[in-house]
Amino acid sequence: MSATDVHAGAHPAGVVGDGTTTRSRATSRWRRLRVPLALVATLVAIGLLAALPEPRTSTTPLAPDNPGPAGARAVAQVLGRHGVDVRYTRRFADVVAADASGVTVAVLGEASLTDAQVSALRDLESDLVLVAAPWAAEQVAGIRGGAGTSDDDRRPARCDDPDALAAGAVQTAGSLVAGPGQVACFPVWGAPDSSGGAYVVAQVDGRRVAALGSGDLLMNDRVDRAGNAALALRVLGRGEQLVWYIPSWDDPWDGTAPDDEGLASTMPPWTEPLLWMLALVVVVAGVWRGRRFGRLVVEPLPVVVRAGETTRGRGRLYRRGRAHGHAAAALRAATASRCAARLGLPRSAAAPDVIDAVARATGRDAAVVEDLLYGPPPTTDSALARLAGRLDHLESEVHRS
Repeated sequence: MSATDVHAGAHPAGVVGDGTTTRSRATSRWRRLRVPLALVATLVAIGLLAALPEPRTSTTPLAPDNPGPAGARAVAQVLGRHGVDVRYTRRFADVVAADASGVTVAVLGEASLTDAQVSALRDLESDLVLVAAPWAAEQVAGIRGGAGTSDDDRRPARCDDPDALAAGAVQTAGSLVAGPGQVACFPVWGAPDSSGGAYVVAQVDGRRVAALGSGDLLMNDRVDRAGNAALALRVLGRGEQLVWYIPSWDDPWDGTAPDDEGLASTMPPWTEPLLWMLALVVVVAGVWRGRRFGRLVVEPLPVVVRAGETTRGRGRLYRRGRAHGHAAAALRAATASRCAARLGLPRSAAAPDVIDAVARATGRDAAVVEDLLYGPPPTTDSALARLAGRLDHLESEVHRS
């Protein structure tokens, strides 16, 4: 390849294109890439959804993040504005971890409480508030469940408990029966047994255990009736920290093994199925993109490309990429190959043999020939042009010999 070929920049007039346009090539690329792009977009969307925090509202009855009629968000927000740190959880391990003197643990409902959890409640140091949990109240403090009544009845305190007296009267359907030495407030209207009431307070092993017969005292649509709000806020807000626990069927705590406090324990329950789905998508994409197409098949080119055109095209690519070393190596290899053939050397002749033969044929010093054919690569266009001219002159000398 000569210097003229390397620096050629004009497009030959006889070039025949492949018949495509910018629009057709873009359409072809889009058809090839749309499925991978769709998979990537799906994975990104799933990842973003998985990374989003859980919604701040729920529909769980008596939950502090439930703004619906059966929720208790109003009470929780008022407690928070009065300096009470409300920690909502559905994991019993969090209750055990937060246990300390001066902490209040509120258990709302008992449908999924286990014997191990009730036994652990009995051993806590924290004050307890048991809401709509008569079985747990009986196991922990000997407070038994009683016959309920209509929640339309206004029930005065009729006891000397300060929280009950501050509330004055409540409207609730719950009822409990106090044990010996315990205080029962808000009895059922007209009931002959004075030991029953909607609210019972007991002292168990030096800590305070309060029980509410029904959770309707805390519900958003009933908390504003009579003194319901006052009783709920005073009972739940006695300490600076309140652990709001609603039992869950999928709570793995059984009291026999330490709870896993790793990353997995902080993730929502749908994380594991989501990870399995993502793994399946990765496997399917790998099989789809990794399939073999079989051996290569030789096909005729759609156009005829002349050898000179290919040479000029390669030269333009070298020039555009400033690949002076590659261009010089191509020029030197072609010159050495033609000179060796002219001097009768085999194609596999070693470099020293080619240098000696060319030096004898041209009368030049072997070091000069070696520098021309195997010297350092040029670093500029002008140096490459000078090298091409010197190689061309050397080859003409060999042909004249």
